[in-house]
Amino acid sequence: MNMNQLTSSIPNKRTFYTSMAILAVMYFVFGLVSWVNSILIPYFKIALELTTHFQSYFVTFAFYIAYFVMAIPAGLLLNKVGYKKGIMYGFMFMSLGALIFVPAALTRQYSIFLVGLYCIGTGLAILQTAANPYVTIIGPIDRAAQRMSIMGVFNKFAGIVSPLIFAAVVFRSSDDATFALLEAGTLTEIEKNIILNDLIRRVILPYSVLAVFLLLVGIAIRYSVLPEIEASEEEPSETNPLPPARKSLFDYPYLIFGAIAIFFHVGTQVVAVDTIINYAGSMGINMLEAKFFPSYTLTCTIIGYVLGIILIPRFVSQKTALKFCTVLGLLLSMGVIFADKNMFLFGHSANISIWFLASLGFPNALIYAGIWPLSIHHLGKLTKTGSSLLIMGLSGNAVLPLIYGAIADHQGLRIGYWVLIPAFIYLVWFAFHGHTINRWKK
Repeated sequence: MNMNQLTSSIPNKRTFYTSMAILAVMYFVFGLVSWVNSILIPYFKIALELTTHFQSYFVTFAFYIAYFVMAIPAGLLLNKVGYKKGIMYGFMFMSLGALIFVPAALTRQYSIFLVGLYCIGTGLAILQTAANPYVTIIGPIDRAAQRMSIMGVFNKFAGIVSPLIFAAVVFRSSDDATFALLEAGTLTEIEKNIILNDLIRRVILPYSVLAVFLLLVGIAIRYSVLPEIEASEEEPSETNPLPPARKSLFDYPYLIFGAIAIFFHVGTQVVAVDTIINYAGSMGINMLEAKFFPSYTLTCTIIGYVLGIILIPRFVSQKTALKFCTVLGLLLSMGVIFADKNMFLFGHSANISIWFLASLGFPNALIYAGIWPLSIHHLGKLTKTGSSLLIMGLSGNAVLPLIYGAIADHQGLRIGYWVLIPAFIYLVWFAFHGHTINRWKK
């Protein structure tokens, strides 16, 4: 049975659409808990007295390195208990991670926050290992990018609102003056600690509510109508020239290249979103104003997703869309580094380079959706573990921001964006050639 035949496990259209709705809720939650990192980074830098950008980007490292460490165990877990139970366990891990924020805030310990973030990342690794194959194989493979785009809209919409919700719940109108006092260094140690303790403990209520919410969502999905989908060994066919004799994931070069492509892609995506508040700050924009910039980036991403839903595959193939987006991403990255002109847009006076950075959200929308189906097709019984390998590629979210932070600390925030260039060069190569390599050369 090939991957297209997997849709036979979906009994009817009603169950199909219900399943898509459940998956949309999952992707919304993914965005809610992950894109809030864009404001957690500068928030922790102030409230926990972090001295370097490198330190602050351990937020993304702790969160996303779990994808690398836990992706294979997540695949093994799904093989043992099935998708639906695995999804419930993933939500339980995320709930526990959110709950860990309570003792972390009470003690004001960065290391405990990082443990909580790692736990949330572990839950997400399990959930994405389950959810991405669902989206890919729940319908025709040539429409996989379209379905992934639909999920992406929910994910990025959550990304738009999550920093704004966090800011609305945690920040106060007087915080600009508070931040100025802290930066001036005129407070006594006792006064400073009182302010910082109050600031960091504001996360206790929202993350306690989030913990309960995640637990309830996990239990609800476990007992929902979402069907179990099983991949069986593929049989040779006219549409599938690959023989089923391959025993290892490493016998599929396009899968390996795809995992590397995922690594670079998601790294560029997180760099574009999670560093933009600090970059805005370097232009004299305060945090209460800069909080909108991640939303601009993710709005561009949603525009890209909507175009993908409309155009793919009716007018443009997902392969063509991937080629266009990788080239555009490379050009916009060059604009971030080299464009240098001040402009006034959307009520902000800033260097034009930050708008090139925000615009990266547009091509990034369809890159992930293009890589995934090109990397996971024709894997048969290796589909779950192949998915785990691709999920390991999400560790690019952990590594590239740290590299950016290290460069930014020594060379400046703008020079740090050079990390985008080699990443997009590789993505262009994968889009035009890498995904076509079916066998290793002897």
